[in-house]
Amino acid sequence: MTESPVTETFETETPVARSPLSGSPVVFPQDRACPYAPPPGYEPLRASGRPVSRVEIYDGSEVWMVSGLAEARALLADQRLSSDRSRPEFPVFQRRLEKVERRRVELLGVDDPEHNVQRRKLIPGFTLKRTAALRPAIQETVDRLLDEMVERGAPADLVSAFALPVPSMVICALLGVPYADHDFFEEQSRKLLRGPEQEDVETARDALDAYIGDLVERKQAGAQGLPVGLLDDMIDVFEDREELVNLAEILLIAGHETTANMIALGTFTLLEHPEQLARFRAADDAGVVAACEELLRYLSIADGMARLATEDIEIAGVTIRAGETVVLATSLINRDPATFEAPDALDVERRERHLAFGFGIHQCLGQNLARAEMEIALGTLFRRLPGLRLAVPAAEVPHKPGDTIQGLFELPVTW
Repeated sequence: MTESPVTETFETETPVARSPLSGSPVVFPQDRACPYAPPPGYEPLRASGRPVSRVEIYDGSEVWMVSGLAEARALLADQRLSSDRSRPEFPVFQRRLEKVERRRVELLGVDDPEHNVQRRKLIPGFTLKRTAALRPAIQETVDRLLDEMVERGAPADLVSAFALPVPSMVICALLGVPYADHDFFEEQSRKLLRGPEQEDVETARDALDAYIGDLVERKQAGAQGLPVGLLDDMIDVFEDREELVNLAEILLIAGHETTANMIALGTFTLLEHPEQLARFRAADDAGVVAACEELLRYLSIADGMARLATEDIEIAGVTIRAGETVVLATSLINRDPATFEAPDALDVERRERHLAFGFGIHQCLGQNLARAEMEIALGTLFRRLPGLRLAVPAAEVPHKPGDTIQGLFELPVTW
C-alpha cells in the first residue's frame, strides 16, 4: 500500500453529536465507527424525524442536511439548486479543499445547459449496450487477477491484489490510458481526495492535469504504442483543451476510485453477514444484480452531495434561502425508514431503489459500468474462493475517514 494509516476499529471515537432538537446542530462530516454503517453521531438527525435539518461544518457555519429520500429526489431534480462549483459561495466541507474545490469542475460542477452539452457528448461511451460489450473483458480481467492472487497464495490484501486493479484496468482500457501508469494516477487520486494537507491536494491536481494534458498531446501527435479508447473520441468532439483534460481526469478518477471501494467494502460486508453471504452464493444472475444494488444502498460510500440554492425553496416545512448550502447525506437517505423496511438490515434480496448514484441531471454517468464491475467481481470472487474469510479480526481492518469516499485501506483475507 502507498500509505500506512492508523488502524481504525469499530470502536473509533466519533465527534459528540449535538441534538438538533436542542438548537445545536450535528457536525458534518463525521467518521464511521463501523465501515458499513452511518456515523453514530448522525443518529440525532434520524431520531428527530425531520428529513431536512441544520448541521455544522468545519468552519463553524451551518448548512442544510437532507436525510429523507423523497426530499432528496425532489431537491436533486430542482433546478433552483446549483452544482456550479465556480460560484464563490459554493460550499467547501474540508479545509484542505478550499483552493481546489471552487476551481471549475466539468460535468459534476456545472449546470444546464452546459452540463447537458457535456453529458450528451459522453453518453455513448457509457450506455448499457457499450457496457454489455465490455463484460467479457471485465470477466477476463477478474479471472486473471484472481488466478494471480491464488498463485501467490494466502493471505492477501484484497484491495491491492483485486479490488483496486479491477476498475483501474477497466477504466484504462475504456479511456485508452496506459495501465502502466496506474501507480502514478492512483497515488495522485488518493492525494486529491484525501490530502491530508491542502498542498497535497493542489500538487496532485496539478500533476494529474499535466499527465492527462501530455497524454492528449501524444495522442494528437499520433504517438505509437498508446491504447485507443474513449479519450480518442473525446479529442474529436471537445475543442476546448482545458475542458477535455478536466473531463478525462474526472472519468479516470471516478472510474477506479469509487468502484474499488465498493468491491472491497462489499466483500467485507458480506463476510460480516454470513447469512446474507450464503444467499448471495446461492443467487442466480438476477439475484447477484439485486444483491449488488442492496450493497450500493447499504454502504452509500459517496456520502454528501453538495448543492447551492439560487432561489428560496420550501420543503419539508423549512425554507432553504437563496445562497444557502444543501448537503445530501446519502448514508441516511438510503436508510430512510419512511422508504425502506428495516433500513439498517442488509437484505440481499431487497428490491427497493436507492440514491447511491444520485438522481436528476447529475446522476452518475458511469453507473452501468460500475454495476457490471461489481456484479462480475463479487460474483466471481465468492464463486472461485468458497473458503474466503478475513485474515484478521474485523475490528482490525482499517477504514477510511468520513471526509472522503468511504472504503477500506486494506482487506487482509485468506481462503
